[in-house]
Amino acid sequence: MSNEKVIQILQDHGIKPSYQRIKIYEYLINEKNHPTADMIYRELAPGIPTLSKTTVYNTLKLFNSVDVVQKIMIEENEVRFDADMNKHGHFKCLGCGDIYDFPIKSTAIDYGMPEGFELKDEHIYCTGYCSECSSLQEKTS
Repeated sequence: MSNEKVIQILQDHGIKPSYQRIKIYEYLINEKNHPTADMIYRELAPGIPTLSKTTVYNTLKLFNSVDVVQKIMIEENEVRFDADMNKHGHFKCLGCGDIYDFPIKSTAIDYGMPEGFELKDEHIYCTGYCSECSSLQEKTS
């Protein structure tokens, strides 16, 4: 995605496109590795000497508040981020720890919400073993 497109997306969501914000968003768009804030900091800090962990955390909080990124909380002690705002699920491999996107084929899931309740957000998380880790498990069994 071009730098101009990133700037436009941020501006469309009311975000002032500072250099650091642009780089954080570009990382999320380009890498697709569902990083934690610390992973983003470690990756970007060498190229942006003025970047702090606080800036990364605050930027991700801002991005999430205006629906530019979504939080992925498959495990309660780990928050990851995803810039793909299309409806999809997340699968975390219990072997390697990687998180994979998968399509959600059903567009209408009946949650049986009580009358008067309004659903604002939904996430589908699964855990198991990716194909590579499944193969390794079979070989060691």
